[in-house]
Amino acid sequence: MKPSPSAQGHLIRSLGLFSAFILTVSSVIGSGIYKKVAPMAAELLSPGLVLLCWALAGLITLCGALSNAEIASMLADSGGEYVYYRKIYNRFFAFLYGWTSFAVIRSASLASIAYVFAQSFNALVPLPQLPQDIADISVFGVFTPFNNLGVKALTISLIASLSYVNYRGLKGGEGLSRIILILVTANITLIIVLGLTIGGGSFQNFQITATGFVERPWYDGGLIKGIFAAMLAAFWAFEGWSTTGYLGGEIKNPNRNLPLALVFGVLFVIVVYTSINFTYLFVLPIDEIVAVSKTQNTIAAVEVVKHFLGSPGALFISLLILLTTFGATNTTALMPPRLYYAMAREGLFFRTAAFIHPRYNTPSNAFVIQAIWASILVLSGSFDQLTDMLVFASFIFYGATTLGVFVLRVKMPDAPRPYKAWGYPVVPALFIAFCVALIVITLIGRPREALLGLGLMLTGVPFYWYWTRVQKSSP
Repeated sequence: MKPSPSAQGHLIRSLGLFSAFILTVSSVIGSGIYKKVAPMAAELLSPGLVLLCWALAGLITLCGALSNAEIASMLADSGGEYVYYRKIYNRFFAFLYGWTSFAVIRSASLASIAYVFAQSFNALVPLPQLPQDIADISVFGVFTPFNNLGVKALTISLIASLSYVNYRGLKGGEGLSRIILILVTANITLIIVLGLTIGGGSFQNFQITATGFVERPWYDGGLIKGIFAAMLAAFWAFEGWSTTGYLGGEIKNPNRNLPLALVFGVLFVIVVYTSINFTYLFVLPIDEIVAVSKTQNTIAAVEVVKHFLGSPGALFISLLILLTTFGATNTTALMPPRLYYAMAREGLFFRTAAFIHPRYNTPSNAFVIQAIWASILVLSGSFDQLTDMLVFASFIFYGATTLGVFVLRVKMPDAPRPYKAWGYPVVPALFIAFCVALIVITLIGRPREALLGLGLMLTGVPFYWYWTRVQKSSP
């Protein structure tokens, strides 16, 4: 049954530029800032190459944001890319994006970030677990819902709690993100300053490669493959920057403020990421960072701070990781329901998601649907595998949005463009070329993850067929 228009509220344009900037940054900065330097170091065995990959990933993400911002300035509305794709391509492609976001990209991101919070909490305060014979019970021989149940229960509780906070109003969720981001940024700055002053590091660490490093020419396929593998880890740390577009219907003067929030938000994240990773590699020799990647449940940032502040420093950084992942979980929960609301309003998602709470003026039912699906992913334990597909799936759509810059320049040449893509056509073309390269290399190097990702995208086709038929048969 369709929600009654008279019983609904409406979305309110309550967010200014600074709020949109805060949400952009807080949707990106999560666990990756503390963890990804170790697997990247293990892949490349060179501090210089690790920093190069962070810089390249940041530069490529910025190219995407600069291009995405032109589309956002023209078509800002609740739903982000879903709204863009309807104008650029067609209804089916827009639906495919929205379904993939629900089934894989955004729900798995929410599940995985919340799970990192619960794991970090468990490291400080061990959570209760079920007896091993119950924990080993599997469903279809694949899923083990009772394994690590204490951590999973806390993960689901966090998802439910933050979904409720955001269910009750956009300003409450944005205010929480603002407070947490300010605290996180202040503490990261403190780590950088202390690490570079009293950390006992050396610039010589950047000149020493890890044990086993073999220098290869740039045209060597193995080196290129290693760089792309390392950048995939960095891109996970940058993931989420485009989700601010989902709030297009709730941002004041969105045609101006949304593109500015995207571009300056990504620039801020690049500065933070390059600074903190420079500090990690300055303080510890790369061999010690590589060793972190081989030790389960060890986090690079904890080892770096522990190196110069001892056990109190390890406790401090552990609490900071808790705070950061808490904030990232909040922002990750906050924005995607606007996408599901936009889809449901078009008849291409569960109808109840089109409801706007009459008191809180939020897509309240969409929050409930998202929380339920993310919790199922947590219980299944399969979300870790899903996150391996996130970057692959995301870059298909990042590339499609950037291609839209060219498409709309032809289809809508006279439409107002409050912001025009910087460096057009070179910057958008380079970003599209990179997206194609990443997709092809992932298909060749990781065919299982790539094909599973494509398969999950295509699970939406029967739903599209069903919802389209329902629409046609409705009076």
